[in-house]
Amino acid sequence: MLLAVDVGNTNIVVGLFAGEELVSDWRLATNSHTMPDEYAVLLSGLLGYQGLDMAQIDAAIIASVVPKVTANFMELAEKYMKVEALVVGPSIKTGVKIGIENPKEVGADRVVNSLAAFRLYGAPAIVVDLGTATTFDAISVEGVYMGGAIAPGILTSVEALSRQTARLPRVDMMTPAHAIGRDTLTAMQSGIILGHAAMVDGMVRRIAAEMEGEPRVIATGGLCTVIAAEVPRIQVADKNLTLKGLRLMYDLNRP
Repeated sequence: MLLAVDVGNTNIVVGLFAGEELVSDWRLATNSHTMPDEYAVLLSGLLGYQGLDMAQIDAAIIASVVPKVTANFMELAEKYMKVEALVVGPSIKTGVKIGIENPKEVGADRVVNSLAAFRLYGAPAIVVDLGTATTFDAISVEGVYMGGAIAPGILTSVEALSRQTARLPRVDMMTPAHAIGRDTLTAMQSGIILGHAAMVDGMVRRIAAEMEGEPRVIATGGLCTVIAAEVPRIQVADKNLTLKGLRLMYDLNRP
């Protein structure tokens, strides 16, 4: 069994694979102050609901943008699973060629997403990852990571809006029936959901115009289904794309 861990700035997504099958996946809050033993307690409880325990895990792979949490999960794997976790970084096989000036600048999650998109859905491709940031990644027909774009994520925008405006409340991430909101809540939902969808649609159109061929557009992240429903250019919504990419990357680097 393989434990795949995707550490983002806001959430940690954990997946458990039995061979190629994703058995379970969970979402935890990212907190650099949470110690390895505390994460072990959380993970042990989640595994217990599946009738499993950490002793059954044979391997682990981590993609992370938070170095302190990376170290904590590496310690967790060594202490409780007796395995040395593989960490996505410059020293491992990525399965995709990084075609930008400084490959070290590309986040581990974006490399993993590119591998998953290329292997599972074909190329050329554009991956839209709706997380703390909304990122766009372009993969050429040859499987080369071409670069992309980074914009504030939906929840990041909502937090900033609520923090900077005294009278605007927090809202549920629901798609409104109309673009013209008839009260404050529906007006905010229109701007947040439909506005972000319009941004995604426009960016995908611009990026596709700079690529060879007609790219397949794949969305991932917690809100991928919400945005995909409003952006016809998105052909696939796969919230577990990063976990699947981690499994593929582990296979490339299997000891």
